[in-house]
Amino acid sequence: MKSTGTSAVVVGIDVSMERLDLGVWPSQETFSASNDSQGRAQLAKRLAELKPRIVVMESTGGMEVPMALELGELGVPYRIVNPRQVRDFAKAKGILAKTDRIDSLVLAQFAQAMEVEPKALPDAARRELRALVMRRAQLVETKNAEQNRLRGISVQRVRKSVKKSIDWLTREIESLDKELDKTIKNNPQFDALRGIAISVPGVGEKTVQMLVACLPELGTLTRQKISALTGIAPLNNDSGKSKGRRFCWGGRAEVRSALYMATLVAVRFNPVFRSMYGRLCAKGKLKKVALVACMRKLLVILNAMVRDQTPWRQTSPAAN
Repeated sequence: MKSTGTSAVVVGIDVSMERLDLGVWPSQETFSASNDSQGRAQLAKRLAELKPRIVVMESTGGMEVPMALELGELGVPYRIVNPRQVRDFAKAKGILAKTDRIDSLVLAQFAQAMEVEPKALPDAARRELRALVMRRAQLVETKNAEQNRLRGISVQRVRKSVKKSIDWLTREIESLDKELDKTIKNNPQFDALRGIAISVPGVGEKTVQMLVACLPELGTLTRQKISALTGIAPLNNDSGKSKGRRFCWGGRAEVRSALYMATLVAVRFNPVFRSMYGRLCAKGKLKKVALVACMRKLLVILNAMVRDQTPWRQTSPAAN
């Protein structure tokens, strides 16, 4: 096992709204603290004294962030992990029961067995941008639901209420668009990435916002890793002599959705992707398969452009 120091201790923290349950491995010691500023500060101080190799928490919709920030302030190494992976690990170990105490120890065992390495949160500017982008996505989803609901309503008083809701949502989305534009343009790093990505025909402002906010690894990984991270890398499905159909799974759904919309535009108006899409369809590929291949190509090219700090060219090179 890799280690950042002499300690082989690993720690799991199960985060809930009101409480933080902590499990230490291999000692199997457990204790808890309140999930408030005082409790988090006390827990972070105790962990700093313990000097674990790593502290692991599950992603819980943002509830884990304040604790992660406390750990970061004291230099305690930590990682936020995918809860599905942890649950699959628990099932593989035969641990089917779920309590906060059990979950904290499962997290610690997962960290030890999988040799999880520390990874800090994105900086404050990117966290703020991501929060704005995700809030906009929530409002757009709600607005679409209200517009769909309006079609089936005949009672005028109810229609008036729904229209009022749609008007408010429209104003909020417009306000967030202005704030997002200002936030990106006022940050040199974000604005530089925006300038590179927006140069690709088919990539619009909303796609750029999602890439900047939710894919900070863009330009730092190989094409295989960036595709897998986004969930558009084809996975094998073979067994013995049987060759199953390749499939894509996992990854960052919000980034994948943004890339999908950009690719729909690119295969119509960008000559490079229009040609690629037509060629794949002519070979008998399903339209969905051809579109995903174009998505992957778009991501790979964006990754190379950001890595090399070069804008779009009609003959943009493939990434290595």
